[in-house]
Amino acid sequence: MSAAEKQPAEQQPAPTTAAPDTVSTPEPAAADNATSATAPSEIPATPAAPEAAGAPDAPSTAEAGSEVAAPTETKKVEEPTEKKEPTVEKTPIAQLWAAAEAIGHPEVWGVTLADPESHVPTRIVLQKYLNANDGDLDKAKDQLTKTLEWRAKTKPLELVKKAFSKAKFDGLGYVTKYLQDGSTEPEGKEVFTWNIYGGVKSIDETFGKLEEFLDWRVALMELALQELDLASATKPITAEEDPYKIFQVHDYKSISFLRQSPQVKSASAETIKVFAQNYPELLKEKFFVNVPAIMGFVYAFMKLFVAPKTIKKFHPMSNGGNLAVEFGESKVSALGEKLPVNYGGKGAELEAQGKGPLLE
Repeated sequence: MSAAEKQPAEQQPAPTTAAPDTVSTPEPAAADNATSATAPSEIPATPAAPEAAGAPDAPSTAEAGSEVAAPTETKKVEEPTEKKEPTVEKTPIAQLWAAAEAIGHPEVWGVTLADPESHVPTRIVLQKYLNANDGDLDKAKDQLTKTLEWRAKTKPLELVKKAFSKAKFDGLGYVTKYLQDGSTEPEGKEVFTWNIYGGVKSIDETFGKLEEFLDWRVALMELALQELDLASATKPITAEEDPYKIFQVHDYKSISFLRQSPQVKSASAETIKVFAQNYPELLKEKFFVNVPAIMGFVYAFMKLFVAPKTIKKFHPMSNGGNLAVEFGESKVSALGEKLPVNYGGKGAELEAQGKGPLLE
């Protein structure tokens, strides 16, 4: 046989020896692409690495059909996605707590906020915001956020330490506390705030500077919250059961002239807005005593800013001497009798048994 005839036969094996390289070289990339295309966001990079690392050592599918097991191993990589644990949705209280943490102000109503899972006072505060909004989480978040921002700006706890003008505010506001026999717990007491608007000596002096009046009124409310002492509460509340609330009494004796004052109307409207926004679900009952026949503007403002279920807690009374009768069925022993004499009780005057914001 001639040299020309032998040459093709000697070169014949060359394509065969090159085949493994040309066929197997793309396999790592193909394996990666198949893996990422199957579930790019769920299959982690770590489990896929062994597949890619082992691919160059495996025979090509063209040479050994019995070794076509790659698809089976790719399916095994997908198995963890079927066992993925479902996301646990946070409770409304937990979501409100997260919103409060995001704001960063650490206090509401004298309660230093903490994880509500283990801190009952914080849970009470958050539940009140849910209750105030009939369980609507978005509305509760919005109101809580605004309250935290308002408290950070206004600093109500500092207002309790502030001394106000004696000439403007002396005798206009008091806080009283009546304990159930043998009880020291927040749920075993009744706290009252008393606004004696009949004691106003000068409308211009008391109501002329709106910001000053609001600061004084907020200080009175914060004093009442100190007596309520939510920070010591041990019993969570529900939408149906909440003993941590305050009675309010507004005495309008001899102040029929207030209806003519734009300063008083402005102060009344702004107070209602501030309290509706920042002190939800803290009112137990509100008594308007010695109410003049024409005081319609007060109720008109309230209906604009106060929830209908709260309006139902308002009780106008033309004779303040009948107030004690309203508490004849109270669980606090002889509560009606503990009220001041001029409100139908047998207790001392407000000046003796109550306390108010500091005066200069």
